[in-house]
Amino acid sequence: MTAIQREFIPVNIAVLTVSDSRTEADDKSGKLLVSRLNDAGHQLFEKTIVKDDIFAVRAVISNWIAEPDAQVVITTGGTGVTGFDGTPEAVRPLLEKTLDGFGEVFRMISYEEIGTSTLQSRAIAGVANGTYVFCLPGSSGACATAWDKLLVHQLDYRTRPCNLVELMPRLLEHR
Repeated sequence: MTAIQREFIPVNIAVLTVSDSRTEADDKSGKLLVSRLNDAGHQLFEKTIVKDDIFAVRAVISNWIAEPDAQVVITTGGTGVTGFDGTPEAVRPLLEKTLDGFGEVFRMISYEEIGTSTLQSRAIAGVANGTYVFCLPGSSGACATAWDKLLVHQLDYRTRPCNLVELMPRLLEHR
């Protein structure tokens, strides 16, 4: 029995860089994510940079998850442990469901690349108003790891046995 080949389904992805120092000119991580999502065949919904302020981050993401056309939000930065790192705190109250496995698997993969330094990452993911939200560390290496090893596959409808794209039509069930 042969498997039926599925068609690729592009999704609309918003990219948020959380940083007190980055600008569009030197935002390597944001540019990397935009390049990767375009190369994969997805569409950039919007990209912006916001200061590492819990309420500013939450406001941008809240606006995006309120837009029916924004299917995925990826943030980069603010997931560390310093006093300025507040992305998880900004995002958690917005999440209706968490994808705990994302952070766990990301840190497992990162361990192979950076060893015990991976314990400093507070990468998280979840679903907010029918939109997937992924919070990645600010380094371009971490963004490449998250995209290349996890997101490119889970945001591809052709990935078997299952992927996040095939669940998108059901994310708002029972609301």
